[in-house]
Amino acid sequence: MPRNLITSEAVVRAVKPDDSRKRILDGDGLFLLLFAKRGAHSWRLDYRFQGKRNTLTLGSYPDTSLALARRKADAARKLLAEGFDPSQQRKAEKEVWAEERAVAEREAQGLPAVGTFEAVAREWFAVRRDGWSKSYGDKVIARLEADVFPYVGRVPAADITGPQLLEVMRRIEARGVVETAHRALQDSGQVFRYAVATGHAKYNPARELKDALRQPNPRHFPAIVEPKRLGELLRAMDNYAATPVVRAALKLAPMLLLRPGELRFAEWPEIDLEAAMWSVPAVRMKRELRQKINGTPHLVPLPKQAVAVFRELQALTGLGKMVFRGERHHDRAMSENTVNAALRAMGFSAEEVTGHGFRATARTMLHERLSYSPDVIEAQLAHTVRDSLGRAYNRTEFVDQRREMLQTWADYLDKLRQGADPAALRKFEAATRGVAARGNGGRS
Repeated sequence: MPRNLITSEAVVRAVKPDDSRKRILDGDGLFLLLFAKRGAHSWRLDYRFQGKRNTLTLGSYPDTSLALARRKADAARKLLAEGFDPSQQRKAEKEVWAEERAVAEREAQGLPAVGTFEAVAREWFAVRRDGWSKSYGDKVIARLEADVFPYVGRVPAADITGPQLLEVMRRIEARGVVETAHRALQDSGQVFRYAVATGHAKYNPARELKDALRQPNPRHFPAIVEPKRLGELLRAMDNYAATPVVRAALKLAPMLLLRPGELRFAEWPEIDLEAAMWSVPAVRMKRELRQKINGTPHLVPLPKQAVAVFRELQALTGLGKMVFRGERHHDRAMSENTVNAALRAMGFSAEEVTGHGFRATARTMLHERLSYSPDVIEAQLAHTVRDSLGRAYNRTEFVDQRREMLQTWADYLDKLRQGADPAALRKFEAATRGVAARGNGGRS
């Protein structure tokens, strides 16, 4: 086909604003589209690829001269001769340019490149965080930032091998925090599963590493489970010089099997003293975020000793919202360290007992000494309780059994507080075994 029909660039410069032509042909598909955009002319190339007509834009005049437009047209014709579509080639080049520009911009901002472990992990975290409590989410991302990102964060997720990831976990393990290493490995495994799902990796190298780490020694909250020593602690609590709010918390903490946060954030509208029932809102329980938002309250039947403590405290804090109000700020709960600080002041070390450890005390002694069913105890502890078919019990079940159990437990604590001799305790324990068995439906 004829080419170079435009004799010189002077022909283009001679175009007047009132020119009635729509285009000037240069031959073999190349033409200048006049006044294409905001008065500027545009070089175009018409071509056919696989039987379909298409048009490629080559640039605006005068930024793209006649000579440059012809060179661009020749390059496009060469691609056609080699069996490639110039438009698709340009699209691919633009995608590469855009990706390179995005990489440069992320690097300038100090962000990891797309597809690296850190980039994938932060994307995964953004997807999952709304399903977690804030405190849990903060721990997950902090663990990754401190222990994983510094070593493999900038490595493409697809390139990370099992040995490479194990080396990262070994660094954590070497600090003596074996449980943290297992948690970091679990987090990394979830990131890699997300990477596989989103096309950033082909396999999960964390999957086979669990047995490569040392097993952590489970650490339980220190707890007193020997009756005589527990009695000494209860008497020390009764004699401890503290404010009425703190004294009430110390009396209730061993009695109700609640976590410290569930206890100290108690609000008066939750507590029905006439019905002797405390409904702890789901949002304050240790549950998944979905269950915190949509779950049922945790019911705590109140033994008569607990009702008496609440009635006495109601005269002091009942006009406000917080049951265990802070000393300086009555609209806030007392400090999270209050109970533990009191225990230390009484001479009981952190290695022997903590506020959280009262739950372990009750769990052990209710089963071993008073013969209550683990199912009923775990339900009161707000742990997941499953039946023989693996189905989780409803949070409101076992209420009658739990009411009887907590009353027996409160009575037992009174016996210990009063310094009952071993024979009297054994008699009480024996008497409760039959009651417990009936309440357990015959189970122990």
